[in-house]
Amino acid sequence: MAKFSKLTSLLAGATLALSGAAAFAADHTLTISSWAPPTHGINAKMWPKFVEMVEAATDGKVTAELKLGIAPPPAQMDLVMDGAADASIIFHGYQAGRFVMTKMIELPGYEGSAEAASVAYWRAYEAHLAAANEHRGVKVIALHTHGPAQLHSNKAVTSMDQVAGMKIRIPGGVGGDVGAALGATGIAVPAPKVYETLASNAADGVVMPFEGRKGFKLTEVATNVYEMPGGLYRGSFAFIMNEDTFADLPADLQAALDEQVFGEPLSREIGKIWDEIDTIGRDATTSTEGNAINAATAADLEAFNAIASDVRAKVIAEVTAGGVDGQAAYDLIVKEMAAN
Repeated sequence: MAKFSKLTSLLAGATLALSGAAAFAADHTLTISSWAPPTHGINAKMWPKFVEMVEAATDGKVTAELKLGIAPPPAQMDLVMDGAADASIIFHGYQAGRFVMTKMIELPGYEGSAEAASVAYWRAYEAHLAAANEHRGVKVIALHTHGPAQLHSNKAVTSMDQVAGMKIRIPGGVGGDVGAALGATGIAVPAPKVYETLASNAADGVVMPFEGRKGFKLTEVATNVYEMPGGLYRGSFAFIMNEDTFADLPADLQAALDEQVFGEPLSREIGKIWDEIDTIGRDATTSTEGNAINAATAADLEAFNAIASDVRAKVIAEVTAGGVDGQAAYDLIVKEMAAN
């Protein structure tokens, strides 16, 4: 497996150790590319959980090391496809037009935790969404979502009609659809750039889940949160792996990873971590002087539900036009989230 040592020598950026002695004893060391800050939950909690599960399933024969700063968030899919890294996390909304089926989990109005949503997402993917083959060129090893996204701004927003005309960093996908429906001027900025974007007043606000309060230090540059029950949208993520890297592993290790780690088990664990870091972000807000959470009124919720209904209908039609039964996928996600 000379490929792994060659990749390690070629890749730039910081390296974070994700395991101890196992890295030296392992037969196969995977190179992970990640774009979030070092202390963000993605790198501090999610990738370590991935490595823990991989090492447990393979009796320490497979491990991984984390590389930061190799490429910006939108480039991660191609990075893994090209073999410049063995695994990565991608946010589907960063690549407009490349992913449509993934918008199904981003819809506003789902009730339940990120863990429940991530499990439901994987089941809907297997039953319906995978048929579109949007991730061709890589192996999808988990699908997951963050918790409900809310509006973070320095100026207090206490009514939904205040959003119209604001310059707001909104990701692509359903987040962009919702922002447009609210009359906001969307600004496309990857998550790692939100702090400087807000600090420089290039944007009036940002729509993200609560984890960003801690993970991206929003408590410093966006002291107010406008909270809509159920959120304005949910973000769609995937853990992906280079197909050749997986194929090069011995058959028994492939089977162990597919049966014990990849798919629903990893999706569930990552969703669970999103719930944890959302809680950390909320706690950081309530404990930071000058920060406030402003709840949407009942009238705003009613008005937003009408917007959400229109967005859902649009996305379901879009998914169906792509050759997948959008209504069946949506119904399955609702059913699975209610059961988890």
